[in-house]
Amino acid sequence: MKLRLAAAIALSVGMSPAFALNIVLSNDDGLTSNLKALYDALKAEGHDVIVSVPCSGQSGRGAAIVMYSTATIIADNDKTQIEAEGGCHNGAAAIGAPAVGPFTKAGYTGGDFHYVHGTPVMATMYGLDVLAPARWNKAPDLVLSGPNEGQNVGRVVVSSGTIGNAQFAAGRGIPAIALSAGTDTVDNTGLANPNSAIVAQLSVKLLKALQAKAGSTALLPAGVALNVNFPNTPTANQGWAFSRHGSYDLYNLKFKNTVPYGIGVGLPAAATPDQAEDEAVVYKTKVAVTAMQVGFDHRPAGQQWLRLRLRDLLNQ
Repeated sequence: MKLRLAAAIALSVGMSPAFALNIVLSNDDGLTSNLKALYDALKAEGHDVIVSVPCSGQSGRGAAIVMYSTATIIADNDKTQIEAEGGCHNGAAAIGAPAVGPFTKAGYTGGDFHYVHGTPVMATMYGLDVLAPARWNKAPDLVLSGPNEGQNVGRVVVSSGTIGNAQFAAGRGIPAIALSAGTDTVDNTGLANPNSAIVAQLSVKLLKALQAKAGSTALLPAGVALNVNFPNTPTANQGWAFSRHGSYDLYNLKFKNTVPYGIGVGLPAAATPDQAEDEAVVYKTKVAVTAMQVGFDHRPAGQQWLRLRLRDLLNQ
């Protein structure tokens, strides 16, 4: 009898969401196949998830803190996108709806999905300052940003809204992870790209690995956020590898000085042996996991260099 009771208790504990987290999920693309797949995967694991994303696609806005309208959704800074879709991306909300609020798209009205007509960080801020206190009466346990539709590696990370979200949350002392997949995860019709589902399951696998080591403590140390990049055409048993923000410039961005003016992409040079662990190299074959510092403060050696270099000036 005691053995049966013990087995029943063990089974119930195993089935309970012992590691359930309160998660704010944001991105810089709005309502996407990647977002839906990750939300579904996290909910299936028992996590409580609030989605707070930009109304329209906001790639390349970095850490900008800008609202595009403050009363209702109008075609303003993102005029082309808003007019083309009659409102937020993939029908999350229509022109004329409040500038912030819950999705009005059928199937997304259960109270978990929200948009902000502004930059990615504004959406993350809304999740942290308004939605999380209303739901949990406290900050979330984790902020996930992404998965982005395209990898964020190399020098482009400073311009990434996906990275900007994670940095903003981590700056507030909240564990944060930026997730970026390939452009082969885009799906603007059914929101059901099979690659999105694989990336979502791999993201859950990463989260489980972090939880297993963290136990009841914070998932990440103070001052550390993660940048995770998935290969194109990922597989369910995709390998993982340590990586770092290095010197390899995958995208080789240049200013395009001909009409239409804007961004040009140059051919990157071959990676050197010293760049083998750069995330821009690693993600080609494995899931690249990179530790990011939070903010711009330099290591003690750099601080000491500055003290010595400007010693005479600083002592005035």
